[in-house]
Amino acid sequence: MILAGVMAFALTSCEKFLDRPSESSYTTLQYYKNDSQVEAGVNFLYNSPWYDIIRFYIYGSETMCGNVYQGANAYTTLTVNGTDPDLKNMAYSLWAVNGQANTVIDNILTYATSDVTQATKDRCIGEALAWKAMAYFMLVRTFGDVPIVHNNTQVIGSATYNELSKVRKADVYEYVILTLEKAMELLPKNAYIGQKNRIDYYAAEALLAKVYLAKAGVSGELDQEDLKKARDYAKDVIENSGRSLTPVYSDIFRMTPDKYQQTGECLFTWHWTATKEYWTAQNSIQCDIGMTGFSETGNLWGGWKGPSVDLLEDFGVSPADDPTTRVDTDDRRKATCMMFGDFYPYFWTDLGGFDMYRFAYDPSYYASGFESTAAEGQWMCNSGAQYVKHLYGDCYDHEQAFGYKPWGMYNALPTQVFRLGDLYLIYAEACLLTGDDATAKEYVNKVRARANAAPLSTVDFKAVWRERRLELAMEGDRWYDYVRRSYYDAQACCDEILKQHRSYYDGLNAAYKAFVVDETTGEYVGPGNAKPWDNSGIVYNPMEEIKTVTEDMFVMPFPTEDVVMNPNVGSAAEVISVDVRNTYSYDF
Repeated sequence: MILAGVMAFALTSCEKFLDRPSESSYTTLQYYKNDSQVEAGVNFLYNSPWYDIIRFYIYGSETMCGNVYQGANAYTTLTVNGTDPDLKNMAYSLWAVNGQANTVIDNILTYATSDVTQATKDRCIGEALAWKAMAYFMLVRTFGDVPIVHNNTQVIGSATYNELSKVRKADVYEYVILTLEKAMELLPKNAYIGQKNRIDYYAAEALLAKVYLAKAGVSGELDQEDLKKARDYAKDVIENSGRSLTPVYSDIFRMTPDKYQQTGECLFTWHWTATKEYWTAQNSIQCDIGMTGFSETGNLWGGWKGPSVDLLEDFGVSPADDPTTRVDTDDRRKATCMMFGDFYPYFWTDLGGFDMYRFAYDPSYYASGFESTAAEGQWMCNSGAQYVKHLYGDCYDHEQAFGYKPWGMYNALPTQVFRLGDLYLIYAEACLLTGDDATAKEYVNKVRARANAAPLSTVDFKAVWRERRLELAMEGDRWYDYVRRSYYDAQACCDEILKQHRSYYDGLNAAYKAFVVDETTGEYVGPGNAKPWDNSGIVYNPMEEIKTVTEDMFVMPFPTEDVVMNPNVGSAAEVISVDVRNTYSYDF
């Protein structure tokens, strides 16, 4: 686990932001000689070590929380064990982030020459610390009690990496806070709005607000001082950072820089590149969630899974409704859940947009340059919806945004990890829980207004809780909302998940196909030209509903390989307490 975290990756890129020296050409003794080299030395923390978290973060955790349907697997039933490959890869990825962040910091402190300005050293160390804090924030919310590896070099030098004990989660949260506080000391303010979304002071402060909101319940009941800190840190970012919500919700997840960077909404972003030179520097999420034929590069196998029935119901829509008369009351539905009848002007722009009627059933409709038809002739996901977030479209779409085409499992679409819309709702929840209902309502309605959803006349905890789901679905966050709430109200979490519709519909394909395909000729003729809409055969099948939810399910087991190497991280192993402030320091 720890050894995996020490390895450093050499990355290069078509864009300066992602440039890092090839280790076949440089050594650390030869590098870190000027500001640009020091900056390049930290850039890879924005992509490569995070790569193996993707499958757990984007659809493993999203399935556990009830946002994604992917059949009756261990994520659906909350029975993931330590041998699960996606869980294991996610854990190793987070330890790699921690180890590589530590290595970057050590390299800057050790090798940066006098020609490197102090401002650059401070900023780059601050960015590394912020990513380290994010990694530990994910670790503690996933596994609960975890070891603290403050300095990898020291641990390996003492050969104690297989003897480390789990630290109680309250102390781990304190360690995350300590790390963010140091990052904020070093990072500049208002530095990067519209400039690649690098982490600055306010991004780190926003994460600190989120950490305090999660930590507030760790003792078993909500701590008012932690809630006040969450509220106050969030307020400072909102009022003083110069950031605002991206006007059009769907633009947050698009490729064009003047869309996703225009207001500084995106606080922590994974920046990817589509180079074939280095595996893990690229985004390959579209391959895992995209429908066969959605891009002419091939390598798409995710059409059978998508947004859950329960999520669609929360958005107020149903796959059984006539798609020609379906009314959305919230822009986030279409930007999150692609349904039969939807049209997307920002996908397949070379063809004038993407038509979900034709894609499924018209063999003549396919991405430019694709060698075979895209249409499968059947509806793919039996929940009634497909992913939208994390898709870039076809090769033309990618080339228009980045100036070059994607390759198979390689694309450069940024992944938004933490953004201002989330912070607004953190602020709303913290205000509500500290007695300021008016401000809570104001900020919930600001988020709703961006999505063209009607304002709420009153806002209670249930309203904020639901709003977080609709705003952040498919962004890897909802499961962690359940985790932090389970600290102090586990039964409510269990009860809610038990009530979710996590299964699928029978009859979708027959109804959809009859609506757009002439049964005599077998040709696509468009909606309503084959037969009138008939949903009588569409029936919800509860076969794959979850049957049991218990409090212990909100903590994931450590990978089995880790437990074999170090029994101190096993589920029944002793947990130690650490005086974080007196044990660890960042004295630079």
